[in-house]
Formats: sequence, C-alpha cells, structure tokens
Amino acid sequence: MFKKQYVPRFLGILVPATLFSIFSCTDSVTNAESDNWPTYGGNYAGNRYSSLSNINLDNVSGLEVAWEYNAADPIEEGEWPRQIQCQPVMVDGILYGTTPKLKLFALDAATGEELWKFDPQAVTHGYNSSSRGIMYWEDGEDRRVLYAAGTYLMAVDANTGKLVESFADAGRLDLHTGLENDRYDINDLVVTATSPGVIHDDVLVMGSTVSESGDALPGDIRGFDVRTGKLLWVFHTVPRPGEFGYDTWPKDAYKKIGGVNNWAGMSLDEERGVVYLGTGSPSVDFYGGDREGANLYANCILAIEAKTGKLKWYYQVVHHDLWDLDLASPPNLTTIEHEGKQIDVVVQVSKDGVVYVLDRDTGESIFPVEEREVRTDGLPGEHPYPTQKFPLKPDPLVTRQVITEADLPDSILFPEAHVKAKERFLSTRGGEKYLPPSIKGSWYIGVSGGAEWGGSAVNPEGIFFQNVNEMPWEIKMVNVAEQLKETTSLGNRLFVTNCALCHGVDRKGDGADFPSLVNIGERLTKQELANTIQNGRGRMPAYPNLSYGERNAIISYLTNVEEAQPKDEHTDEGDVSKKSKDFPYVPEYNRGRGGKVNIDGYPGIKPPWGTLNAIDLNTGEYVWRVPLGEHPELTEKGIPITGTENTGGPLATAGGLVFIGATQDERFRAFDTKTGKIVWEYQLPAGAFATPITYSVNGKQYVVVAAGGVRFGKKPGGSYIAFALPNE
Repeated sequence: MFKKQYVPRFLGILVPATLFSIFSCTDSVTNAESDNWPTYGGNYAGNRYSSLSNINLDNVSGLEVAWEYNAADPIEEGEWPRQIQCQPVMVDGILYGTTPKLKLFALDAATGEELWKFDPQAVTHGYNSSSRGIMYWEDGEDRRVLYAAGTYLMAVDANTGKLVESFADAGRLDLHTGLENDRYDINDLVVTATSPGVIHDDVLVMGSTVSESGDALPGDIRGFDVRTGKLLWVFHTVPRPGEFGYDTWPKDAYKKIGGVNNWAGMSLDEERGVVYLGTGSPSVDFYGGDREGANLYANCILAIEAKTGKLKWYYQVVHHDLWDLDLASPPNLTTIEHEGKQIDVVVQVSKDGVVYVLDRDTGESIFPVEEREVRTDGLPGEHPYPTQKFPLKPDPLVTRQVITEADLPDSILFPEAHVKAKERFLSTRGGEKYLPPSIKGSWYIGVSGGAEWGGSAVNPEGIFFQNVNEMPWEIKMVNVAEQLKETTSLGNRLFVTNCALCHGVDRKGDGADFPSLVNIGERLTKQELANTIQNGRGRMPAYPNLSYGERNAIISYLTNVEEAQPKDEHTDEGDVSKKSKDFPYVPEYNRGRGGKVNIDGYPGIKPPWGTLNAIDLNTGEYVWRVPLGEHPELTEKGIPITGTENTGGPLATAGGLVFIGATQDERFRAFDTKTGKIVWEYQLPAGAFATPITYSVNGKQYVVVAAGGVRFGKKPGGSYIAFALPNE
C-alpha cells in the first residue's frame, strides 16, 4: 500500500517500505512485482512499462474486449463535447479514472463494475479543464485519490468516494495557494493542473496549468503536505531578487511575467528524493520584448529536492523562447550502459522532437550538444537570444527540423495541395531553425508536436518508445496597435488583446485546434458564450478576470450586435491600450494564414505525418521508426501509409509489445518492440487520445484505454475499454 510511497501487498501481507525499496528502484523499474498500475506513468520513474507478459507476441492476436465502462457525461444543448485524456490508475483490484466532465469514479478492475462516483461540480466554481491522470496515496486505512478539477485539487476518500474533510478546506485545496501576482487579484486568474503531481514522504509536489495570455499567473512549483494540504515550499520559476537566475530577466520581471510552468507532469527518484520536470515558455507566446535575456527557468529540465524545493540543477533547452516550445511531456528516469558505465539518466523529449539524455545527478548531457549561433532579426522591441542548443545524438524524432520546399506535398500524388502549399510557403521566410517570428511568417514543427503530453515508454534494456507528430505550423505575426486603429469597438479591442492569440484577429481560428468564431452567435446563446468566457471550455481556458462589462462587449462583438454597453467601472479602454503596448504582436490565424497548415484536409508537407519510434538509449541509435496511423481513403488509392497526427502515449510490456491508440483513425494497436511491426489492432468506437495502462487481477492481465474521441474533430466517445485474452 502507499505509506509515504507505494508498497504492494503480497498474499495479503503488508510489505515494509524498506523491503519494497529493493523493488522500487526508479531506474528501469517495473511496477510490477505487484501487478498494479499505482501511479501516473505506471511508476514514479514515469516509464509506462510493465513486467507483465501474460499477453505477448505469441497470443496478442487473440486479444478481445473484456469489459467496457460508459463514462460519458450528458452533453447539454449548445455545449461542446469534451475529451477524456485520463490515464487511470489501478490499485489492489480497483481502477480509478475520470469522465469528460471530471467526475471521479472507482471500478472493479476485473469487471468494470462501478463502485462509486464523485462529482466535483457541487464543490468547485472551477472552470472547465482536462485531467490526464490522478494520484493515489494511502497510509493504513487512509486511502486517497487526489486530482485537479477546475481551480481545486480534490482529495477523495478511495473507500467511499467522499471528500477527505481533514485535507485543506474540507477536502479542497485552492491551487492559487502560494502563487503571487503584483498586477492582478490572483483569485481572478486561471490556474488548474491537467497533469498529476508526485508524492514523496508525505510531500505532494505539484505543477500547474495557467493562462498563456499577458495576465498569466506564475508557474511556480509547490510542495504541500499530502495529509493536510498545508503549503510547505515554493520554487519560483521566474526568480526573485537574490535567487539564482534573476539576472537572466529584466529587473523585477517576476512582478509581471507569468507562465514558466510545469503542466505536462513530473517524475520522482524516490531513493534520491529528487523530482525531475520540464517547464514551459513564459507568457505570452511568440513575443518576448518585455523579457530580454535567457529567461531561466523557462524551457528547462529541473531537478528539485522533493522535501525542500531546493534546486539541484537545471538544463535549459531553449533560451528566450519565441516559438511556444514548452517541454510538453513528462520526463523518464532509467539506467543505461554508456561507454562501459552504468549511468542513471533523465530523458526528456521536446515539442520539436529533440531527445535530451542527461546524467541524473549532474544534469550533464550524455551525448554531444552544440551551442550554435542563430538568427536575431526579430520584431521591433524583441531581443532574440543569439545562440541555441543542437543535440547531435540521438537524431531528432522529427526528421524535418527545418521545412524546405522539398518537403511540400508530392506534386504527383497531391497536385492541387502542392500548388497551394508552394504558394503559401514561398510567401514566408525560412531556411534555418529558430527564426524569430515575423510579420512575413515562417513554417516550423513544434506547436502541436513532436512529442506531447502522452509521454514516453522505456523498457529495462534502455529501449525508448515515443510517438511524435510532424505537423507544420505557420506563425505569422500581426501588429496589435494597427489592428486597434481599425476599430472603435470596445469588444473588438478586447477580443484582439485577449482572444486573438488563439482565434486570430478576424475570428477565423486555424480550422483545427482553435475553432472559427465567425457566426458563433448562431451556435451558442449569449449566456452560453458568457459561461464559456468565464469558465472555459475544452482547450480554452477561463477568463474570470474579465469583468461583466468586458465579457458583454466581447459577446456583442462576436455576435455582430451593435448595442450600448452597460457602464462598468472595471472596463477601461486605457487597460486595453496598455495590453497592446505590453504585447504589441500576436499570431495571425486568418485569411488562410497562420496556425496549423492543413491543405485540402491534410498536413501541408509530405508524409509521414505521425510516427512511432524506438531508440536504444545506450547508444543513441534508432532501432526502428514506423508510421503511426493511416488515412484509409489515401491507403485505398495506393498511397503508402502516411501516419496521422496523434495524441496519447505508448505503453511497453515485457511481453514484447508496445500498445498505443492516439491516432485519427480511431484504432488501438500493438507493435512488436523489436521490429515495429503491427501485430494486433482494434477499431475503437471513438478515438483513444489518452495513454493506456496494464495490470493483472487474479492472474489475468488487462490492457485498458480511454476512448473519449472529440480531438481532431472526431466524434465524441466516453468509454474505458479493457482488453484481455479469452478465458481458457
């Protein structure tokens, strides 16, 4: 059981934590002598690996559905469906997971029978968010499930499904706790946690998800008492005076710069007592005129003492990020043999598909990394950093680190797309990596992968499995002040300064991740729009900091209604103008320009568009790379398998298998770990855009994945599906 750490039961006997430490080494760890999946990632090393081998290469073809749990929530009129991104946990025969609307449930892991369900909506004013995983902790009969719903971290009794009254405020910990912002009332600003933290010796270490706009809260890492919810320590990701790294920002940057948060999850070395995590970019994305310098600890791999919050070391992968290159997946901890030595390492993958393999004690790279000069011709007021890192090994998972004309769609297979892509591409500037964003625009791969939050898998031999996207994006900036000159509408001005970062200045979005808001009034009522702005919806964060008058002005603009705005003392056009001075440029996602480059329904470059990869971390060499997913209509035309954009991570097992959903074709697949060959696949009722788990109950192995759908414009689902071999 969990008593400060996970301790399994063998034959009903509680094994002492000291004895369990023999089995819990976080290096190539299995979760495993126990048959459970007790933490996010399977173990605190985050390896998404199981030593179970009942399901293996010899019998996987016989895999079938063992049970299916309907986790779907009702979709109200005018409401957009929501995804399931949750990787559940399973402890002692009970599986815990979340629904699209973040209801927490407990199931009999062998049958899928519901044991209880907890609805957070009754106890949170929380806006919409996603849950990619949950935490389990126990000490004796005190068994808890902890997860974020809206602005609160909930502590739920694992036995009853009721809040743990002794934790924080009657079972709810406000995630604003420990954060500071000198410009705004922090309680009006967005904070949640889409990924779980880790627990070490009763210390719960948490990251957070905050806004990417100019009013973002700081992304400080915090430690809490898992029993009481008391704040124990805070690590400032934008350093304060006297803290190391303060001089890599302008003076007093911490008073106005937000972001620099760990939203993708973290890993824990229990023996060392060290948490390893990656951070994101500062807010706002794509323009950093107000934050000259390298900007520590943004875009860093960090090693932090779990009990104290003290920094052990840092490794910055991008200086002064202008490309939204967050470290978007949790790191892995493993042990490799390199040049005749056994080395404990932390492995981190980036949005541009670069793999960093660092010594776990020092933060030094195992493989060569060059610091090269890059272009610095940025926007007016910008301060691009003069050098960036280029790892030499392993080769990047994303093969096209720089998109060229040769990468455009094939002129024979996709003649019309080739012409459209060429015209669009040649109107931008390119030629090298780390081009600063510009009015003219440039193409690159990064915003939606490379590697994303689904994570990586590593087996005990040091073979690393990772799915990635090769999806081109065009970032073309627009001058906010020029846009504001074109209108006297307060609603339009507010939209440009608050919403155009995602939806574009003319509301057309990118046609994929950021939907068009043109004619939104025909799809949603004013009240529904108001609720969406205040509470968030899907990927969109909440904007509770906007006053009633400001929300109403934006709604009137979106619905093309000219009406007098009610006087509101909090609505100040001077504030709008100030925002445009602080953040004078935003991406343009309009007139067919900017955002994700989709042409005639497919990515605007040659396949592959999504791949699954295996790398030998001992040598840095690839074992195999294969397309992941297909577009059946293209396959029917004789076009080789292209791969698809994908979200959700892999699961590796001792049975020689890698399981993964993630793809647009809504299939669940098993691959041979040695060859990358598909050895089994199943057509799901909806896309599985979450990471699977595996466990054993009464000697029978199960593989479970959430099939929630919705992403990539796919139909909604809402089920957890368990696969197993038929009974003999």
